[in-house]
Amino acid sequence: MSAIDFARFVDELAQASGEAILPFFRTHLGTEDKNHGGAFDPVTEADKAAEIIMRRMIEEAFPAHGIIGEEYGNKNEDAEYVWVLDPIDGTKSFISGLPVWGSLIGLQHKGRPCYGMMHQPFTRERFSGDGEGAQWRGLDRHGKAIERNLRTRACENLAQATLMTTHPSLLSGDTHAPYMRVEKEVRLSRYGGDCYAYCMVAAGHIDLVIESGLKPYDIVALVPIIEGAGGVITNWKGESAASGGAIIAAGDKRVHEQALKILNP
Repeated sequence: MSAIDFARFVDELAQASGEAILPFFRTHLGTEDKNHGGAFDPVTEADKAAEIIMRRMIEEAFPAHGIIGEEYGNKNEDAEYVWVLDPIDGTKSFISGLPVWGSLIGLQHKGRPCYGMMHQPFTRERFSGDGEGAQWRGLDRHGKAIERNLRTRACENLAQATLMTTHPSLLSGDTHAPYMRVEKEVRLSRYGGDCYAYCMVAAGHIDLVIESGLKPYDIVALVPIIEGAGGVITNWKGESAASGGAIIAAGDKRVHEQALKILNP
C-alpha cells in the first residue's frame, strides 16, 4: 500500500476516533487514576472507546501489522509496520474542558516513524506529516475547509526562542535542573499543550518543546510532523525520539544544538 493510501486510512481512523471522543468532551464524565496513588494519571471512557475502535479498524484492514496503544498494550510489535496510538494525548486538559489535547495516530516502518497525525476533533484540525512534508487542515473564519503546508520558523539563538513544556513538575529526578537551565536562557516559556505544543513548533509559532518521561505512543506520531515541517526532534542525547524518554523538539537546528549543550553539560 502506498503512503497516500496510508494517509487515507489514517483519516478514517481520525474520523472514527473523533466521533467516539467528542460526545464525552465537556461533560461530567468519570475518570480512573491509572497510577493508583502516584502522580495523577487519568484515563476516561473516551480514551478507551477511541482506542478500541482504532484497533478494530487496523486489525481488519492490516491483520499482519502490529499495534502499540496506551490503553490496551502491544500486539505484534516486531512487525514490519506498527501502529502507535494515543487516543487522547493531554487527558488532563481533556477532563478540564481545555481544547489542547489531541488523538495521536502514528505509523512505524521497521522501527522508524514514517507517518503521523495529530487530530483535534473539537477544533476540527488535523496536523499530519511523513517526514518529507507536513500539512495542517482546518476551517477558515467562514467555516470553509482549508489546507496549508506546515513550516517551522527560523530562530538563531535561545535568547529569541519561545519554549514549552507540559509542566516543570513532570520533569523529575535529574531532568528538572537541566530543563530549568534552558528555560532561563529563552525569551518566553509557556506551560501546557501536550501534543498541541509540538504541532505549534511545526506550524512556526514556537521554537522548542522539552519534556521527559514520554512513552512511544506520546511521540511517534509527532516525529514525522516535526521533521516534515523542517524541524528537529530527538532525545536529549541527540538520538532517535521514537522510543520516548527525554525529548527535545525544535524548529531550528541551531536552537536544538544550543539547548542540547545545556541539557548535557
